[in-house]
Amino acid sequence: MKNHTSFSAKQLSVIAALLLCFGGLTIFLFTFRQDEKRFTNITGRLFVNEMTANTLNMHYSLAFPGNYGIYDYTPALPVYVPKSAAGSQIATENTLASLNAIHSEKLSPSDAYLHTLLTRSLENSLELGRFPYYQEPLSPVSGMQSQLPILLAEYTFRTRQDVEDYLNLLDQTDEYFASLLLYEQEKSEAGLILPAFALQKVREQCDGIITSEELERGTHFLQTTFRERLEPLCEEGILSLAEAQEYLSLNDRLLKTVLLPAYGALGDGLLLLEDGSVPLTGLAGLPDGQEYYEALIKSETGSYRPIDEIQSMLTGQFTAVFKELQDLAAANPTLLQNKISPAAVSFPCSGAEEMLASLREKMAQDFPALPEEGTHVSVKAVSESLSDYCAPAFYLTAPLDDTSQNVIYINGQKTAEGVELYTTLAHEGYPGHLYQTVYDNQDASRDGDRPVRKILWYSGYLEGWALYAEFVSFDYASQLLTEQGLETEALWVQVEKCNRSLQLCLYSMLDILIHYENASYDKAAEILKRFGITDTASIQSIYAYIALEPCNYLKYYLGYLEVLSLKEQAKELWQESYSDYQFHTFLLETGPSDFASLQEALTAWGSGR
Repeated sequence: MKNHTSFSAKQLSVIAALLLCFGGLTIFLFTFRQDEKRFTNITGRLFVNEMTANTLNMHYSLAFPGNYGIYDYTPALPVYVPKSAAGSQIATENTLASLNAIHSEKLSPSDAYLHTLLTRSLENSLELGRFPYYQEPLSPVSGMQSQLPILLAEYTFRTRQDVEDYLNLLDQTDEYFASLLLYEQEKSEAGLILPAFALQKVREQCDGIITSEELERGTHFLQTTFRERLEPLCEEGILSLAEAQEYLSLNDRLLKTVLLPAYGALGDGLLLLEDGSVPLTGLAGLPDGQEYYEALIKSETGSYRPIDEIQSMLTGQFTAVFKELQDLAAANPTLLQNKISPAAVSFPCSGAEEMLASLREKMAQDFPALPEEGTHVSVKAVSESLSDYCAPAFYLTAPLDDTSQNVIYINGQKTAEGVELYTTLAHEGYPGHLYQTVYDNQDASRDGDRPVRKILWYSGYLEGWALYAEFVSFDYASQLLTEQGLETEALWVQVEKCNRSLQLCLYSMLDILIHYENASYDKAAEILKRFGITDTASIQSIYAYIALEPCNYLKYYLGYLEVLSLKEQAKELWQESYSDYQFHTFLLETGPSDFASLQEALTAWGSGR
C-alpha cells in the first residue's frame, strides 16, 4: 500500500513562498559571486599586465613573482611607443567601464574600498592622459637618467633568474633611453621642451654618471655592486665560480657597449633639442597648464580639495607655525640671539644604527608594532658619482613578499650628522617610509589583500606620512637632549622644527603661485626676500627647482596637512577614546590611499569599533 502525502492550500502557499525565497536567495548569491568573480578577473589581469610590462617595477614589487602566478615573462623596460597616448586612453576607459559595471555594494568591504581606489585612480589617469606631453621623465632633478643607475645597483639577486633578468634589462638600456629621447623630440614638436639650461644639466649628468675611465678601472658602482651581489649566490651554491665569472664579464661588456653609448646618444640627442628661446615658466604659462596642474595635484597628492581651499590650508598652517615660533622666542628671549647650528648640537646618538634603534624605542608607545619581526635595515652612502643629482636621502621600497631586507641611502654631501641625520632617518626609516612600507606589506599579506593595490601609487599619503613621522622625530630629539640636561639645545631643535615646516609651507605656496597663478621669477623673488631669503643664487635655485618639479613640495606638505586634518577628524569622531596609537593604526591598516577615500574610511573605521 502506497503512502500519499497531501497538503492544504495554506501549506502549498507557504511552500511556494519558501521556493520563491530560495530561488531569490540563489539568484542573490549568484549575482554576488558574479560581481566578485568579475572583480577578481579585472584586478588579477591589471596586476599581471602591469608587472610583466615592466620587469624593473615587478622586481621591486615582488621578490618571487611565482608566488603570484607569474612564471612566464620576457624581461622588459617600459620603452615609450611613439604617439601612444590615444591607445593608453582607450585601454584605461575600457578598464574603467568594466569596473563601473560591477556593483561595489556586492563586494566584500576590502574589495569595495579597493574598487573605489581603482576607480578614482583610473579617472585621474584619464584626466592626466589628456595632456600627453606635460610629463618630464628626464628632469635634471629626478629624471630616469639619474634614477635608473640606482635601481640597477640595488636590483637584488635572490636567484639565477634575477641575474639573467638584470643583464637582459641592462642590454635594453639603449632602447629605453632612445625611446625617452624620442618622447623629448615629440615634446619639442608640441612646444613643451625643457629650457636649454635644464637640458644642459641633464647632459652633464649623462656625461658624469658613467665614464669609460671608471669602467676600464673596474671601479664604477655598477661593476662593484654587481660583484657584491653575486658573492652570496656563490656562497649558497646557486652559482659556480665559473658561472659568476661569466656573468661578471657579460656585465662589464654590457656596461661598456650598451649603457655607456646609451648615455652618450641621449646627451647628443638632447643637445640638438636645446633652444635658448624657451623660457623657464610654471605650468600656468603653458597652454591648458592650469587645467593640467589641477589634475596633477589630485594625482600627486591624493587631495581632492579645490586650489583655493588648499591655499587656505597652507596659509593657516604658516600662520600657526609662525605663532609657535614667536611663542618660543617670547618664552626664551635669548634663544634666537644665540643661534645654534644643528650640526653643532652635541646629539646623544651617533651613527645610523644607534639612531634607528633610538627611534624604534621612542615610537613604541604611539605606533603599533610591526606584524612580524626580523626586519633588517642597511644604511648605505650614495655613490660620489651620483651625489650631485640625488636627494639628501631615500628609501628603496621593499617588495610585497619580502620585507626582511631594507636599504636606506644617505647622501653625505647633502645630509649633516646629528639632529639632521636623526630626523632624516625618521623620515626614511622609523616611523617613516620603511616602517610604513613593511607594516603595509606584512598586513596585506596577513589579511590576503589583493596584490593589485601594489600598483596604485599614492605619493601624498606616502610622503605625507613620512613628513609627519619626521616632525614627530623632532620631538623625540628634543626629549633626548632634555634627558641629557641640554635644555637650550632641546629648545633649538623645536625652532628647527618650526623653520623646517615654514620653509616647506612657503615652497608649497610658491608651487601654486608659479604653476597655477603664473607667478614670474621677479614675483617669487619678492616673496622669498620678504621671508629673509635674499641671496640671488639661492632664489634662482629655488625658483628653478619648483618650476621644473611641479607638485613636488605639495605631495610632501599638503600630504602632511591632510594627515593632520584626518587626525583632527579622528579626535572629533572618537572623542575620549581617541589616541595617537589608534589613529596611526587606522592609517596603517587602511593603507596607501587618496585622502578622499581615507576620509570616507575614517568614519566607517571609527563606527565599526
